[in-house]
Amino acid sequence: MALLEVERAGKYYNDTRALHDVSFKVKKGEFVSVIGRSGAGKSTLLRCINRMIDLTSGTVVFDGYDMHRLPKGELRHARKRIGMIFQHYNLVNRQTVLENVLHGRLGYKNDIQGILGMYSEDEKRQAVGIIDKLGLSDEMYRRCDALSGGQKQRVGIARALVQDPRLILCDEPIASLDPGSAKVIMDHLRGISRDLGISVLVNLHQVDVAVKYSDRVIGVRGGELVFDGEPERLKKRTVYEIYGTEDGELVGD
Repeated sequence: MALLEVERAGKYYNDTRALHDVSFKVKKGEFVSVIGRSGAGKSTLLRCINRMIDLTSGTVVFDGYDMHRLPKGELRHARKRIGMIFQHYNLVNRQTVLENVLHGRLGYKNDIQGILGMYSEDEKRQAVGIIDKLGLSDEMYRRCDALSGGQKQRVGIARALVQDPRLILCDEPIASLDPGSAKVIMDHLRGISRDLGISVLVNLHQVDVAVKYSDRVIGVRGGELVFDGEPERLKKRTVYEIYGTEDGELVGD
């Protein structure tokens, strides 16, 4: 049974088409990459899944919740189980690593608890354990503006994990990183999927990275889904169809 079902999703901004008739499913623990050119609709797709933006048409069903029909209170509850990792980290730079990671628990707090930063000892222990597993123990009490890009992205991963998510959405998580840091991030994301059984849906520009790490690859062009299959099926001619360029040099004929 699918954890996530996107059915005929469409999104228009006035007369501009961002998504059109996009349908796919993601199973529990599956690692799925979405590839395509800038402006193809990849980021819009992720933001429609967790309803950061509303669909124009179609449905998104996550863990049994019809996301675009939920009232505000139930939407908040559903979002608790969807982690989000951003290209530009979305951290509070003046706060420490630990404080930023604990922000992942805000969905479980009322307004007063959130404003006052009222976290239980169990939540703090959980956050510390995740920080340690991501190799950030020495940076736990450093401000995030003192970290490298790769370290900041690991903080973003830790913040998502402390939510106890069933699905993690990653919007270009390695686009701003050097190759070494990018490999560390992708290794962590792959381990989260494989070892923890958390579904991961990640937007990528790098075709070779998608082929290396994914159980499945989705290709988007002009807001439409033009490929959905195993990495070994992603041939050079298919990449040409997705990108409209010769970006497929790293895949087979």
